[in-house]
Amino acid sequence: MESDPEKSAAASQRTFSHGDSTDEHDLKTGPDSSEPAPIPAEDEKKNVTKLDSHTVKVDVQEQDPYAHLPEHEATILKRQVNIPELKSGWGNLYRYSTWWDIIIMVISAICSIAAGAALPLMTVVFGQLAGEFNNFFQGISSKDDLSHTITTMVLYFIYIGIAEFITIYISTVGFIYTGEHISAKIRAHYLKACMRQNIGFFDKLGSGEVTTRITADTNLVQDGISEKVGLTLNAVATFVTAFVIGFIKSWRLTLILSATVWAITLAMGGGSSFIIKYSKQSLESYAKGGSVAEEVISSIRNATAFGTQDKLARQYDVHLEEAEKWGFKLKRALAIMIGCMFLFIYLNYGLAFWMGSRYLVKGEISLGSILTILMSIMIGAFSLGNVAPNVQAFTTAISAAAKIFNTIDRVSPLDATNDQGLKLDHVEGTIELRKIKHIYPSRPEVTVMKDVSLIIPAGKKTALVGASGSGKSTIVGLVERFYDPVGGNVYLDGHDVSTLNLRWLRQQISLVSQEPTLFGTTIYGNIAHGLIGTKHEGESEEKRKELIIGAAKMANAHGFITGLPEGYETNVGERGFLLSGGQKQRIAIARAMVSDPRILLLDEATSALDTKSEGVVQGALEVAAAGRTTITIAHRLSTIKEADNIVVMTEGRIVEQGTHDELLAMKGAYFGLVEAQKIAETQEMTPEEQELRDAEEDKLIRTQTNKSSKSIGFTEDPDDKNIANKLNRTATSKSQSSLAFQSLNTSGQQEDSLWSLIKLIASFNKTEWHWMMVGLFFSIICGGGNPVQAVFFAKEIISLSTVLETSAGVAIPGAAASLRSDVNFWSLMYLMLALVQLLAFWLQGVAFAYCSERLVRRVRDRAFRTMLRQDIEFFDREENTAGALTSFLSTETTHVSGLSGTTLGTLLTVITTLVAAMTLSIVIAWKLALVCVSAIPVLLGCGFFRFWLLARFQQRAKKAYEQSASYACEATNAIRTVASLTREEDVLAHYNATLNAQAGKSLRSVLRSSLLYAASQSLMFLCVALGFWYGGNRIADGEYDLFQFFVCFSAIIFGAQSAGTIFSFAPDMGKAKQAAQELKILFDRNPKIDAWSEHGAQVANVEGTVEFRDVHFRYPTRPEQPVLRGINLSVKPGQYIALVGASGCGKSTTIALLERFYDPLVGGIYVDGKEISSLNINDYRSFIALVSQEPTLYQGTIRENVLLGADREDVSDEAIEHACREANIYDFILSLPDGFSTVVGSKGSMLSGGQKQRIAIARALLRDPKILLLDEATSALDSESEHVVQAALDMAAKGRTTIAVAHRLSTIQKADVIYVFDQGVIVEHGGHHELMQRKGRYSELVNLQSLGGTKH
Repeated sequence: MESDPEKSAAASQRTFSHGDSTDEHDLKTGPDSSEPAPIPAEDEKKNVTKLDSHTVKVDVQEQDPYAHLPEHEATILKRQVNIPELKSGWGNLYRYSTWWDIIIMVISAICSIAAGAALPLMTVVFGQLAGEFNNFFQGISSKDDLSHTITTMVLYFIYIGIAEFITIYISTVGFIYTGEHISAKIRAHYLKACMRQNIGFFDKLGSGEVTTRITADTNLVQDGISEKVGLTLNAVATFVTAFVIGFIKSWRLTLILSATVWAITLAMGGGSSFIIKYSKQSLESYAKGGSVAEEVISSIRNATAFGTQDKLARQYDVHLEEAEKWGFKLKRALAIMIGCMFLFIYLNYGLAFWMGSRYLVKGEISLGSILTILMSIMIGAFSLGNVAPNVQAFTTAISAAAKIFNTIDRVSPLDATNDQGLKLDHVEGTIELRKIKHIYPSRPEVTVMKDVSLIIPAGKKTALVGASGSGKSTIVGLVERFYDPVGGNVYLDGHDVSTLNLRWLRQQISLVSQEPTLFGTTIYGNIAHGLIGTKHEGESEEKRKELIIGAAKMANAHGFITGLPEGYETNVGERGFLLSGGQKQRIAIARAMVSDPRILLLDEATSALDTKSEGVVQGALEVAAAGRTTITIAHRLSTIKEADNIVVMTEGRIVEQGTHDELLAMKGAYFGLVEAQKIAETQEMTPEEQELRDAEEDKLIRTQTNKSSKSIGFTEDPDDKNIANKLNRTATSKSQSSLAFQSLNTSGQQEDSLWSLIKLIASFNKTEWHWMMVGLFFSIICGGGNPVQAVFFAKEIISLSTVLETSAGVAIPGAAASLRSDVNFWSLMYLMLALVQLLAFWLQGVAFAYCSERLVRRVRDRAFRTMLRQDIEFFDREENTAGALTSFLSTETTHVSGLSGTTLGTLLTVITTLVAAMTLSIVIAWKLALVCVSAIPVLLGCGFFRFWLLARFQQRAKKAYEQSASYACEATNAIRTVASLTREEDVLAHYNATLNAQAGKSLRSVLRSSLLYAASQSLMFLCVALGFWYGGNRIADGEYDLFQFFVCFSAIIFGAQSAGTIFSFAPDMGKAKQAAQELKILFDRNPKIDAWSEHGAQVANVEGTVEFRDVHFRYPTRPEQPVLRGINLSVKPGQYIALVGASGCGKSTTIALLERFYDPLVGGIYVDGKEISSLNINDYRSFIALVSQEPTLYQGTIRENVLLGADREDVSDEAIEHACREANIYDFILSLPDGFSTVVGSKGSMLSGGQKQRIAIARALLRDPKILLLDEATSALDSESEHVVQAALDMAAKGRTTIAVAHRLSTIQKADVIYVFDQGVIVEHGGHHELMQRKGRYSELVNLQSLGGTKH
């Protein structure tokens, strides 16, 4: 099986239950898979089913995956992957809290409870004031008494307000601070635990899971221990106080009204459980859509080349439809929930007055008490409703913490941070493997190495070769001790490595892997990582600088680094793409060399490079390897001819070993591999000449590198020259293309008016306008509820204050009966109001839910289609990475609904409430009305800020840790590199520093925003006080009666409060405007090369003549760098043309221009004599097929993937079969259990590279193209797979115009014409033999790669 999980670390997307790619070796089910190990039949089957991740998952659950292994082997494997399961309780969340944290939390808790108790106390004061007014009108108390009571009560309001402010401030700040502090500690401990774990643990988890833990799960924990604890205590305290007050005033009435509590709790609890369920489903179905979008956008060139945008967009829309359905249910549930809340409020009013009037007539209760009980029960009930969502936050926090603590408490079997084990004083560097048997813990069904014994002598160069999956990289993993073998031992200088100190061992070894991982710091910092743990780590800056520059010179990197504008201080993290592969690789080599290691491991260090860069890097490696124990793994055999011992491996066994010449003489496996990669020597050249040539070539590259002078003898990497050119160009020497570029200047950022944005959003809802009207009509009715309620409230109070007896204490006949009948009438009016409001809120909610879900779906669909319509230049820009565009689709589009009907409805409701309230009050009592109106802005603000800030606190916490989280993810994704550099401590120190900086910053912001929050909770008391003070004095002066006072007061003060609350339900307008602006920019963008355009001449058929006439080109994102400078080439129909040259010389660009991904700046490209920019783009592309270096497969079955090649719907099975046969993949597909219906996994991760590539070829052939473009179609494969794929390509090219770009020259020597590129111009062209005789650039490239005859 593919034995390099290094690759799986790089391909972090693969988080399948088995963290690695599957290679053909496991898929051979026929008799040709000669595996000596007796594998039971069902296991053999299981290997094949591994293609489908689902089957595997089921298997793992049903049976122990290690069951087929002997006991001791199973134990070794389990030890490397098992994670202890912890029972996590609430107390566990606080395991890292200090004494100081606990003290702060206790104080904050006390404050929360006090703040909660303050609210119901207000109702007592309110009730007493109302009772006092009543007494005054009944003549029981005098004017002086009234004035005195008013003053006292108003002061009470003010005191309660001040107390509320202080307690809320302390509790909010306290809980947020401790929450942040404790969760920061959890984060640090978690990363520390990750750095301690062995590699097998990460193979099993997949780096995605670690990322989720460190970003999402720690946020959930923080959420559960921060301000929500305070809010919950506050709410519970309010609830308890409210009922205590109620029971003191009148236990009977309180008991009856407590029914409201159950009703509201049920409605809110039931509602939110539905809401949670639906939102989960809606998110889930959207997440599927999001992954479709991400796959498509990350492989946009492929979608563009095959014209599959529409097909893929339809696939995306299927998921959107599903998400829309759940989203609608979600919003409908929310509407019903809000409606029920208003229903219960008004019913509660009616019930309270109805029952209260009975007790009042019997003389068991006063008017003041009825009001107090009524209001405190309301407040209590709502506070309880607020607890429910918080309880959920606590349970999520506990389960998230359990996952995190499981890792923290896991004891790693290979812990690089502990100090046990020997440290040798002197290392020779002899490595010995004795009887090794190895199985990767994440793939227990595959034995990767069986009984391997090998001695790697000190100071010598040993090379490992063999097909991929033969166990080469496994040896590197065992020497670095990333894994423990299940049988046998590894020795270093005679000591078993499992007895040595792990950290010390890794410091003796330097690893350069295939994909160089550089960290997000400067080049200097990256090379300095190599010094960690060496004696130089603590040395002076000068000495370190000297070492680092020395290493860079040795790695042949000094030249290009000094050419960069910031030299060694250039940051590579975010801008790593400025460096070419060869440059990154050389920095990695410098990092490996700087510590002067005894043992150097090179894991295919040059396989990702082309010949020229490879020569440069190879030269650097030869210098590096001198005098050290070196283990080299190579796919390309030319790089290891000089090795002291070449070890050939197949299927986990060593087949033969010896020097290059000995092995060639044996004519065994090695000879076969060499033949496969051999480039035909020119017949005309005699062996003597050849030898001379080879010797010169060798001399050029190798001998001179040993001179210590600055990088003589290294052939220069063309990328380096470009960097120098970029910087040295003077303003006068402008090339043709830079002049062309200046005419294309870009416009500034567009800003649209709010109105045009609203028009844009409204256009998506055109068809739903009648739904909109319904929604808006009922919004107005919702808004009218409050002012109407105020009139009823005042009427009830007037009815209740009917005088029942004369001053002498004699009952007035009929008074009680009339009081009861009045109260009953108004209570029934409350019932009517309650039902109308329920209906209005429900209908309005449903209408808007329908509109806004349609809106979001349409916006997403159109945004995605618009993205797919853009030209490739759009996707080259830094801000348009696949990740950024995908998240734009998932988040920005949902924000847009903030400008839709829902918001409009909310605004209408609020405006209706306020306008009606003000009109009513001014008509009834204008003086009091004006005083109360002055409080409206404050009350609205309070209502809004209270909820807005709570949401802000949560978002801020998330935002704050994004940066440190991405740093942690970078480290865990590159865990092998971190481990081999022993950078663990360094990573943690850096992470802790960012956490601490963050904590300081966020404390300051919390101190500020909590002020606003506390104010929003307490200012309400002052507004109420103002109303009572002014109104009370007017009543005392006899200007107003009770009815006028209560209508004004409750209409305006309570109206504004409820309006403020409704505001908080509204989606965020600011975000919506921002999102709408971004969408408008996207929709307005007219791509230069528009995949949707109908323009251009129709193309009926294509002969296949291709011609480039003086083409100049630069990439729009890097205008300072010329790529093509005057290319002329012509291709006749049916010819096979090859483009060769060093990396960065413009070969792939030529292919991109032919596909018309870009237009040339100067010159033209002609197909059949017509310039391609004049042709209809989709017609033109339908005659071309592209097979690129990275084959792109989408989630789905093999059949669906192949069908993406055809641009018509009705493709017969014969056509598919024919294409697959031509691509040499048909038999393989049939050998799978599900055949063409086999699911390929995300990005095709269930198949090996060679299989994916052949499916991509079948897809290309299905459209029967006239022009076939091959962009390094085999460069990412090993010799054996390359052979198979190359055969498929040769078949495919027959009878078609074929243009191939190749790194490996052996693949194209049969070409009719070979064009040799260098730095954007064609330096020579002709057939293979002709060019070989010219002894120009081509023959130099061939000789660089030549593997030919033995050395003498």
